[in-house]
Amino acid sequence: MNEEIPVITIDGPGGAGKGTASFLLAKKNGWHLLDSGAIYRIFALAALKQGVDLEDTIALRTLGASIQVEFRLAENGVETWLNGERVDQQLRTEQTGMAASKVAAIPVVRMALFELQRGFRRPPGLVADGRDMGTVVFPEAPCKIYLTASVEERARRRFLQLSQQGQDVTMASLVREIRERDERDMNRSVAPLKPAPEALILDTTGLSIEQVLQKIAEFARSKGLNVSD
Repeated sequence: MNEEIPVITIDGPGGAGKGTASFLLAKKNGWHLLDSGAIYRIFALAALKQGVDLEDTIALRTLGASIQVEFRLAENGVETWLNGERVDQQLRTEQTGMAASKVAAIPVVRMALFELQRGFRRPPGLVADGRDMGTVVFPEAPCKIYLTASVEERARRRFLQLSQQGQDVTMASLVREIRERDERDMNRSVAPLKPAPEALILDTTGLSIEQVLQKIAEFARSKGLNVSD
């Protein structure tokens, strides 16, 4: 049965280290990966590619049931594939981002993508990275993690990332943006950002990625899962 396939959910705010931890955990253990943060952009890109009207809920529901999404674990990161085409760069365009914001507010789309995300649960196991994986999408998951970090630490990580990409940003603006996003995510009416009651809450401020993975793996093993860090 599908419910017998192990799932580790890793939720938390942006910049807490979810993406890196999820990628490395899945790669080390040969498990599948779900990057739920990319799902709405992928869906929006599919709609744009197929010329689907973003106001047509029937067509959007049909699209949600038909697209094929895959996250492949490459040597240096995650590759995102849509219907057999690698689409990493296309997901970052402003047009895709705007379309994603629009479709994310449509209940029919949310339901279709809920089913799509549930479909990532395949042998030998799944690491699901997001904001509501343990509370909404996989509430029955045996192992739930909630990563967090101070706003200042998350801003510092984001600053380094954007600076390496050649973008001109300031720490002050990033701190402000992170605080505003946290406020939106935690207080939204649908699937607000919060840890599941049974989740391990792990503050990654000052921790190395190796330390984070060790703590996650130890907790997973305490839940009866055979994983390595």
